[in-house]
Amino acid sequence: QVQLVELGGGLVQAGGPLRSPCAVLGPTSSSYAMGWFRQVPGKEREFVSGITRTGGNTYYGDSVKGRFTISRDNTKNTVYLQMNSLKPEDTAVYYCASDRHIRPSLGQAEYDYWGQGTQVTVSS
Repeated sequence: QVQLVELGGGLVQAGGPLRSPCAVLGPTSSSYAMGWFRQVPGKEREFVSGITRTGGNTYYGDSVKGRFTISRDNTKNTVYLQMNSLKPEDTAVYYCASDRHIRPSLGQAEYDYWGQGTQVTVSS
C-alpha cells in the first residue's frame, strides 16, 4: 500500500514560482515512477510531468514544458514539482501519482495510487 501526500499548494501571483512536494509513504519511492497531473472542474485530468524510478528521465506536458521541473529525492521518499512563470491557466488541483512501471505513463489509467490533491491558484 502506498500513500501519497501533496504539499505546497496555495495562491501565487502570475509570473511567480511555487514548489510542491509529494511525500511517498509506504514502500520505498524508488519502486515507482511518479507523475503529476492537474484537473480543473469540468475537464479531464491532464498529464503535467513524470519522472522515472531513478530520476534519470523526465517528461512534461506541452503546456508546462520549459516552466515546470520535476525531480525526486529517493533518500527522502519525496517527489517535487517546481513551477515557475506561473500563469492563471495553471490554476487547478494538482495530484501526484505512482506508476509501477519503470517509466511514467502519460495516461492516468496506468497509475496505481493517487494523492488527495492540492489546490494551486494563480492570480492575474
